[in-house]
Amino acid sequence: MPAMPPAHPFDFDAIPDDGTDDKLREECGVFGVTGVTDAANFVALGLHALQHRGQEAGGIVSHDAAHGFNSARRFGYVRDNFTKQSLMDTLPGPLAIGHVRYSTTGSKGNTQIRDVQPFFGEFSMGGAAIAHNGNIVNADALRRELIDRGSIFQSSSDSECIIHLMARSLQRKVPERMQDALRRVEGAFSIVAMTRTKLIGVRDPLGVRPLVLGQIGDGWVLSSETCALDIIGAEFIRDVEPGEMVVIEDGEVHSHRPFAPQKSRFCIFEHVYFSRPDSILGGRSVYETRRQIGVELAREAPVEADLVCPVPDSGTPAAIGYSQESGIPYAMGIIRNQYMGRTFIEPTEQIRNMGVRLKLNVNRALIRGKRIVLVDDSVVRGTTTVKIREMLLDAGAQTVHFRIASPPTAWPCFYGVDTPDRDKLIAATMSEDEMCAHLGVDSLRFISLDGLYRAVGEAGGRDPSQPQYCDACFSGEYPITPTDRVEKGFRLKEAAE
Repeated sequence: MPAMPPAHPFDFDAIPDDGTDDKLREECGVFGVTGVTDAANFVALGLHALQHRGQEAGGIVSHDAAHGFNSARRFGYVRDNFTKQSLMDTLPGPLAIGHVRYSTTGSKGNTQIRDVQPFFGEFSMGGAAIAHNGNIVNADALRRELIDRGSIFQSSSDSECIIHLMARSLQRKVPERMQDALRRVEGAFSIVAMTRTKLIGVRDPLGVRPLVLGQIGDGWVLSSETCALDIIGAEFIRDVEPGEMVVIEDGEVHSHRPFAPQKSRFCIFEHVYFSRPDSILGGRSVYETRRQIGVELAREAPVEADLVCPVPDSGTPAAIGYSQESGIPYAMGIIRNQYMGRTFIEPTEQIRNMGVRLKLNVNRALIRGKRIVLVDDSVVRGTTTVKIREMLLDAGAQTVHFRIASPPTAWPCFYGVDTPDRDKLIAATMSEDEMCAHLGVDSLRFISLDGLYRAVGEAGGRDPSQPQYCDACFSGEYPITPTDRVEKGFRLKEAAE
């Protein structure tokens, strides 16, 4: 299969601002269903609801007694591939799993179809497929070991290590082989897997990435987020707990604890940005948490202004909270082009240089002469912030105050999020005042880490002796040592100071 071609020539969603992207990329999304007719159709719907977690590629594996395992993997959006009846007819059966992908490891920018999950393997006791959300931080060492022992890898993905480790296990059943394999793995993982008769879900011992259990009629569902349960009419039952493996067979859910118990360190950025606002994380509404972030931000960083405006769409709930707490009116000062994905104009260099203007436009009549508080979810490189500030001033804004609904992102994530190298993160090289001057805004304030913890329900803020979440991208404190990156020269916080 040839390498993935460049972005569609008419796909403006793929055009970065200023040659660089200023948002962290979501990791991946996983979804599985058992005990329903035409399970692959439900999986396609679930993946569509999880599309925000990965837009590069998607795949589905199904099984039925007459046809065995069947697989389809495609580049692009779920809606462009898995809504075609001719394709879905090739995926029969009452059991299926799926995956949407944004590459965080492997041949980024040169993806091949063999890198697209779910991965499938034939074992002595039968076949199994696996879809993984997260990142294995000792994958390089595992890969070298497995290749030295004769394993032949088909992809550049860290997830394939799990399949090879399972193949080498001496256990008789797939769940036990998976437990064997995952005990060798370091990092963050939420996994949905299947055999001929079983649907399996498992989270790493720290529970860094999300995974939930749902029920639809007599069938069962596993999903990265609850919003994907809603689209198929499934009932949310509970989170799969950190370090738990659930095995679903014949309509029964069996819980196993293959790992030593550890204190949960769920990714706090799921609350800030990655998850959809209509999802529930750890019993908390993502929308309400983001609104509360805005409330905390208004308390910590008040300013005199005429309007509070979000950077759509991810800044909207926090902007609403900021407005409610501050009493400053909320307004849609920036409008997002919802149809930017395709256009009849070929993106020449001149068009590409328009950058963020292809996606966002200022509501000039509203902005002119006003003092604006602009609320965004994060600042990564700062490139988009500069362009939005220019757009607002060009539209006649009197002053522009940025308020950021997360602490400064000063460290890369190694647990399944595509983050720039540390020297590309503006907060790694500048103080808040220096960033304000560099970005050319009238004021710039980030929510504090304690404020963020209060917004997600920790009334006492962050416990520095034992943080309640994984917040490494803000604090530099990695709950799982990124072994591969350290071997390649990455300096941890204690070494960098």
